[in-house]
Amino acid sequence: MLRVLIVDDEDLARSRLKLLVADCVDPPAQVVAEAPNASQALAWLAMHSADVLLLDVQMPGLVGTELAARLKLQANPPAVVFVTAHAEHALKAFELDAVDYLTKPVRRERLQAALARVAQRRAKATPVPAAGGDEPMLVVSDRGRIVRVPVHEVLYLKAELKYVTLRTAVHTYVLDDALTDLEHRLGADFLRVHRNALVARRAVRALERRPLETPGEDEAAEGWAVRVSPTDEWLAVSRRQVAAVREALVGSDQ
Repeated sequence: MLRVLIVDDEDLARSRLKLLVADCVDPPAQVVAEAPNASQALAWLAMHSADVLLLDVQMPGLVGTELAARLKLQANPPAVVFVTAHAEHALKAFELDAVDYLTKPVRRERLQAALARVAQRRAKATPVPAAGGDEPMLVVSDRGRIVRVPVHEVLYLKAELKYVTLRTAVHTYVLDDALTDLEHRLGADFLRVHRNALVARRAVRALERRPLETPGEDEAAEGWAVRVSPTDEWLAVSRRQVAAVREALVGSDQ
């Protein structure tokens, strides 16, 4: 259960957030304390712990972004979800690594999605043993739900902008984690085919030279690509990884 600290100078806003948190069941969360300003929040955190702050921006004294900046300097700080009527502070909030930025009046669905992202960050997509067995799992977020995906179902992971796409035969998920971190956690069963892609060795079916779309050019350039089974998708392979992919294909035939 996520431990939630609400920091807002308005009594009514704190009361409404508390009711919304109580309605969020996936992931389960509980408001463990409230604070009307940043100073009281810091004093409470000096003696207790919270997993996430629901933090207003405009408050008397230290404002929410300043509080978040101070917390960021601490070891293992709580996650921060800004809850404010002022949308213009969103850029600064995400520079402070805020999990989400909710504008008032907050809808329960948006709050639940934000809490799910907090839970996902806490899980850090680390492979964990499944209940009753040794099958490793990746913990991901899917439309506000926390889902355990067996590693043996993962076909590939591909970095796109600031997210990583996890692909199974029937579903696509999004992770916040860095591809390099995932590569270290997943180990030798996954092969780096490109700086932006990891593929499960068992899913590699073919390596071919194929036309690659090149923006701004009339003719497509050619490059190496790997076919992933069972979806039959093709992922680009960097030249430095061609030998490793070829080795993986040869090894799977032995």
